[in-house]
Amino acid sequence: MSVNKVILLGNVGRDPDVRYPSQGQTVASFPLATSDRAYTTSSGTQVPERTEWHNIVMWGRNAEVAEKYIRKGSRLYIEGRLRTRNWEDKNKIKRYVTEIYVDSFEMLGGGQRGTETTPAGNNQAATQQPVQPAQPAQQLSNTTDEGDQVPF
Repeated sequence: MSVNKVILLGNVGRDPDVRYPSQGQTVASFPLATSDRAYTTSSGTQVPERTEWHNIVMWGRNAEVAEKYIRKGSRLYIEGRLRTRNWEDKNKIKRYVTEIYVDSFEMLGGGQRGTETTPAGNNQAATQQPVQPAQPAQQLSNTTDEGDQVPF
């Protein structure tokens, strides 16, 4: 048995790039930033904030929702899986990219019009259902009242 599961909570880096390939299924892609907070070690060493950028790819109904509702700065909770692609560029150099293929996601924060969660494998069924705007999801925090880090 093996598992390929990614969970991310972060901010969208730019509006989604939406394409309509000839196969008929919409695809959206955009970067998502996740950050580790800056902190000071017990010895007094300051460790700066560190931001990681992730390449997000959504297909089908998820891509249609992304096109309509996701914008630069949106806060998203994403569940998906890692995929690595490779290709040869025009100079015959082999290139690689690792992407997160989204199975489900939820829009977080007060500025969004709605939320959408689509379970993995149900993209065909979800395509036929309209998106119902809902109340914005409660913003998640990764700290407790005492300031301790809570792992996500």
